[in-house]
Amino acid sequence: MKKNIALVTGGYSGESVISYKSAETVSANINREKYNVYYIDINPQGWFYIDDNKNKSTVDKTDFTIKDNGTTVSFDAVLMCLHGTPGEDGKLQGYFDMLHIPYSTCNAATSALTFNKRYTVAVAAFAGIHVANSVHLFKEEPHDVEAILKQLTLPVFVKPNNGGSSIGMSKVSVKEELESAIQKAFNEDTQVLIEEFISGREFTIGVYKANGKIVSLPMTEIITQKDFFDYEAKYLGKSEEITPAKVDDSVAEQIASAAKKAYQVFNCNGVVRIDFIYNETIKQPYMLEINTVPGQSSASIIPQQVRAMGLTLEEFYSSLIESCF
Repeated sequence: MKKNIALVTGGYSGESVISYKSAETVSANINREKYNVYYIDINPQGWFYIDDNKNKSTVDKTDFTIKDNGTTVSFDAVLMCLHGTPGEDGKLQGYFDMLHIPYSTCNAATSALTFNKRYTVAVAAFAGIHVANSVHLFKEEPHDVEAILKQLTLPVFVKPNNGGSSIGMSKVSVKEELESAIQKAFNEDTQVLIEEFISGREFTIGVYKANGKIVSLPMTEIITQKDFFDYEAKYLGKSEEITPAKVDDSVAEQIASAAKKAYQVFNCNGVVRIDFIYNETIKQPYMLEINTVPGQSSASIIPQQVRAMGLTLEEFYSSLIESCF
């Protein structure tokens, strides 16, 4: 029998626009001979099943079932395409755990931990993975720019502590711009992370688990036309993404090894994307963050890396679905 798969998208944050783009790519590349796929849109107005004719009906939250042509449909697994909250921060994972429905992403604890950038770099540092020096701010607590700059050296990156897609992020090179960058980040989150700039080449690498083995995808180098890899660079064509990255094998192996170590340390599952800066002076990769629901849109990096590995997206998504069982 074909398995029933819930393709979950939408979300409650500004990243929902990316969620819908990811869902388009994934939906177009699922083997419909093996799986019945149901499009589930979770948004601030409610939880909805949208059928092939764009008809909308409500999801029963008590058991995560839907009605399709008068028949009650329950799900064998969830394929997560929901970036930001509640799909990337562990909330939905906890809900699905309570219902004993498997899903394609990291578990609730790992998702919640990695959604918090400060906690992520703290755990990574504890595990011996290189990370940038940083300062963590809370919106309800006063902060002092002078005190921050006694702990960090300019330039710095200012980013919302939770969330992704580089929304609300700034690079600050002069003291006078720091406060406005902090407020911009606070517009997106109640916590802000300020990190020292690490000089080097920027790489990102997908890692997933296949048949119980941790596998790294071919690495991508990010060369941005902007001052850093911001929203426009990621999604509006303002960057060059070289996949596979043109680097010495020793560098590629070093970054892949660090990525697989992080995947193991954080007890990841499904596909994640891990961002690094490779500092050529000390010849070490610095981990920036872990994305537990990486973008799958036509402009996203994971699909590029999958193709570079010689897999079709259909094969890859089938592997993610099968890893749920």
